[in-house]
Amino acid sequence: MTTIIAFANQKGGVGKTTTAINIGASLAAIKRRVLLIDLDPQGNAGTGLGFVRAAHKQSVYPVLMGLGNAADNILSTAVQGMHIMPSSPQLSGAEVELLDMENREYRLRDALAPILDHYDYILLDCPPALGFLTINALTTANNLVVPLQCEFLALEGLQHLMNSVAEVQKKLNPELNIMGVLLTMYDNRNKLSKAVEDDVRQALGAKVFKTVVPRNVRVSEAPSHGQPALFYAMASPGAQAYLRLATEIVDAAGDQK
Repeated sequence: MTTIIAFANQKGGVGKTTTAINIGASLAAIKRRVLLIDLDPQGNAGTGLGFVRAAHKQSVYPVLMGLGNAADNILSTAVQGMHIMPSSPQLSGAEVELLDMENREYRLRDALAPILDHYDYILLDCPPALGFLTINALTTANNLVVPLQCEFLALEGLQHLMNSVAEVQKKLNPELNIMGVLLTMYDNRNKLSKAVEDDVRQALGAKVFKTVVPRNVRVSEAPSHGQPALFYAMASPGAQAYLRLATEIVDAAGDQK
């Protein structure tokens, strides 16, 4: 069965896109077939993989709207074994357009059904909001990863998200599993990072990944070069953290290949 992972948090700037890109590249590096779907109107996942938005017509927008099929809106990336279904500026209006559509919570799930067998992993990069785009990701996914920045009030925002996820599990997708919370932008020189880590691990226990992603200049630089950190600076602490995280994800997915 294809492992479908949504990377979601209603707060922006926590590392969702960076995590989705680098986990995708790490999984592709161990010979897994990967599709990254960019559901954020900002389109940063495509930019981070070297795509110029105006240079291609393919996007997730027509797939959601029933104007095109999934297979025709997929692009190959420079990472062997990793494909992308890019974002589009039109996604900005999709929340309103979806309001009156039939089956609005399951548009993405149904559209992806014909291509599931083509991939081992499908990664869904969600926008920083709990609207219909994120709901579509959560009804499509069988797993959820929550990147969480180590900052003040992190747990408060996390609780709000978990409550929303519980509602999705109850009403829309009982198969959705919380794979784990990922602590990002961790600064071991900062007492706050340690305090947040302690609080989150105490509250969620085994649902928090062992790997933490440190603040790392190389990881921040990589998107401007259109490359995953794994390719841009493989030896950097950030790239190495994502490789360790990919191992945890493979284990959590029961991937025995």
